[in-house]
Amino acid sequence: MRVLVVEDFEILARSLGTGLRHEGMAVDVVLDGTAALDHLAVTRYDVVILDRDLPGVHGDDICRQLAHGRSAVRVLMLTASGTIEDRVAGLGLGADDYLPKPFAFAELVARVRALARRATPPLPPTLACGDIALDPARRIALRAGRRLELSPKEFALLECLLAAPGVVVSAEELLERAWDSAADPFSSAVKHTMHRLRAKLGEPPVIETVREGGYRIGSS
Repeated sequence: MRVLVVEDFEILARSLGTGLRHEGMAVDVVLDGTAALDHLAVTRYDVVILDRDLPGVHGDDICRQLAHGRSAVRVLMLTASGTIEDRVAGLGLGADDYLPKPFAFAELVARVRALARRATPPLPPTLACGDIALDPARRIALRAGRRLELSPKEFALLECLLAAPGVVVSAEELLERAWDSAADPFSSAVKHTMHRLRAKLGEPPVIETVREGGYRIGSS
């Protein structure tokens, strides 16, 4: 899951980025509206956590642009304006959800995950291929009933592959979906993480490397 945090209070912004990464999400953090639009122009996000009162370009204007452009990204407005009138106004701008400050981080995570499910074609609650099962909501992966202790990146790669069984997923797409914008596009991060994931999945191997294509789980 790819998330953009747009929040001008830097301490909160960095804290949200750290916390969401610990939840297995790929997170970019920006501190003003202009930087947010720059990121949205080049990266496909599932969810944008958007503060309303931003320097540069106001959060309301960003929300309007996404709504008018029929963007698939889901917007969670995160703001100190918590009255009923403010919530109605925010949703009227095109936001998909509205969470006033202060908030419980666990609730934020639950709302982000719910919005991400709406940003993509519906998937079953549990992804499975053969004897492998993965529950994205509970962050549990199993093989033959045995729980797999996966890192957030390993879990993200397995989730991407299980979401499209039989389909070749390129290393570039995996890097985009599981890492943030700080990732070096020429790095071997995907290759090394895939190696560790395969070792944890054990035998027989289930992830196929497709020459000059990417990776695939399950038969085509």
